[in-house]
Amino acid sequence: MHMVTVMQRGIWAALLWPYLITGSIPLDCREEPGSLSRCLSISQEKLLDRVIQHAELIYRVSEESCSLFEEMFIPFPLQLQRNQAGFACITNALPIPSSRSEIQLISDKWLLHSVLMLVQSWLEPLVYLQTSLNHYDAAPDVLLNKTKWVSEKLISLEQGVVVLIKKMLDEGMTANQSEQGLFQYDVQPDMLESVMRDYTLLSCFKKDAHKMETFLKLLKCRQTDKYNCA
Repeated sequence: MHMVTVMQRGIWAALLWPYLITGSIPLDCREEPGSLSRCLSISQEKLLDRVIQHAELIYRVSEESCSLFEEMFIPFPLQLQRNQAGFACITNALPIPSSRSEIQLISDKWLLHSVLMLVQSWLEPLVYLQTSLNHYDAAPDVLLNKTKWVSEKLISLEQGVVVLIKKMLDEGMTANQSEQGLFQYDVQPDMLESVMRDYTLLSCFKKDAHKMETFLKLLKCRQTDKYNCA
């Protein structure tokens, strides 16, 4: 019965996947030689809206990927054991607020830089995750495609946030400052360890993707209703 449910979920995800991709709003802020970034020509308000919509999609797809992975590869006792024990995410070491009171107190500048830190810290781990999932015998194409899509869209989100920082804070274009050493993948774990490690990565990324979306929406709220953004 469990496998039937997973297969049905995979079929529906495969059918709906093209509509999710085509329905997303493009966020292309790549720089071309001899020209300013493409996103500099977009108004600050529209750029923020596109960045938020991008973050929403990334969070939604990360949530679907995590659920699908959990149903296919993580037996319920291991899910329960892991949830009871708790788990450490690679971004826990970053100076990013976690409580509601801390988030409400930080400035717009730190909201944006917190999003940028989260985005950049996940670029390499998601590349590793793609490579790892390719070694799974039973990994469905929809899971592999979702992971690849999120990895590509995270790069676009990084570019959009960088341009947004320039527009809103009048700062120079921020170079890639990915946190080095947060994620180590030079040691090859055994199969069970590898599966649990990938599960933790997906779970942590889902949590951080939600943070990115929340921070950006709070920023949007401050632009329109500064005194009522609880």
